[in-house]
Amino acid sequence: MLRVTLLSATQVARTLGVLVEDSSAKLGDKMLAGIPREPESETRVAMVPNVVPKLAKLGFEVIVEKGAGAAAGYDDKYYAAKGATLGSRADALGADLVIAINVPDFDAMASGQILACVADPFRDTARINAITETGLTLCSMDMIPRRLSRAQSMDVNSSQDNLAGYKAVLLGAAEVPRMIPMMMTSAGTVKPAKYVVMGAGVAGLQAIATAKRLGAVVWASDVRLAAKEQIESLGGKFIEVEGMADFEDESGYAKPLTSDFIQKVNDTVCKVAQDADVVVTTARLFGRAAPITVPASAIETMKPGAVVVDMNTDTGGNCELSKAGQTVVKHGVIIIGETNLPGLLPHTASLLFANNLSSFATTLVSDGKLALNLEDEILVGAPEGDKFHVPGMGGVLVAHEGAIHAAQSRLREAAG
Repeated sequence: MLRVTLLSATQVARTLGVLVEDSSAKLGDKMLAGIPREPESETRVAMVPNVVPKLAKLGFEVIVEKGAGAAAGYDDKYYAAKGATLGSRADALGADLVIAINVPDFDAMASGQILACVADPFRDTARINAITETGLTLCSMDMIPRRLSRAQSMDVNSSQDNLAGYKAVLLGAAEVPRMIPMMMTSAGTVKPAKYVVMGAGVAGLQAIATAKRLGAVVWASDVRLAAKEQIESLGGKFIEVEGMADFEDESGYAKPLTSDFIQKVNDTVCKVAQDADVVVTTARLFGRAAPITVPASAIETMKPGAVVVDMNTDTGGNCELSKAGQTVVKHGVIIIGETNLPGLLPHTASLLFANNLSSFATTLVSDGKLALNLEDEILVGAPEGDKFHVPGMGGVLVAHEGAIHAAQSRLREAAG
């Protein structure tokens, strides 16, 4: 039986008590979408001016906290010009639907509101439990069922990883003390730089393509056999590992590997990286710490002046010697540990994120009202028996009506 939960702005207002009387927001019969300012450490914003009309077309009045887009290059006046209302943080957090990148101060929100953000639920189950207890409906956009065709336009993981892979290559090029492309001059021929990209997911493939555009020779590895053809189609050279199988799980992520095979992969790829100019590590495991793919011993064998760009220091790091948020030099090798690569391209990253979320918002609206279709695969995942079903995993709907959603049985178990 189809289950639909309808939520109106008026109901939310009643739950909250009374909206601030001097607020410039006009509740009326419209749904409210709030865009709070991100933490000081975050340069991106969840909604950009040019995407505001897409939400308005769905029936939302968009309330943007003043200054929310400043760090990304989106001034308040541009939001106003596109029909958004500029308000306080309380105004933005009091909306029917709150759209954010990072989890905002949810204590300022109330039961019945919908929060759509990147909650990374498996890494902070205590926070998920706290959000659940408030009665909020939490949609964690990093839980998108990425294999569904409908989900592609909503996939914040892919849009942000794409930019991260691009920026990682540029960071490496900026630090390495040599030219990237081959250059023939009267003074002699300069050989192209060698890039090694560890991992060929969305970020890795973009890194390969970007390094090739810069003129580098690119070698790349991945534990998923399907990646070999993709790497070679971009002009990269695939690093073969003896005994490799297809280590890909039902949701499209890499499976956990045995310690013996991890050692074999590390030994093989790090041997190729010994004479590399730039190494980009992209290996990220869903809900778990990043695997070590560049041990300390490998750094000792690399040539002085080489650069390692560790894309996953926010989850522990792929390089054993990397430091989150820092650039360090070990054994003459420069190791970059930037924790928010998309945040280094905030204007573009915000645009793509906003497009993802405006597309997602279409799944929440029916006849001009917020309506949660609790059978929508975007929200609850593909049903059992479907080829896209992932046991124990739902969709983006993490918490609803005071409980972690039943489809998220893995998360329920992890959260205790």
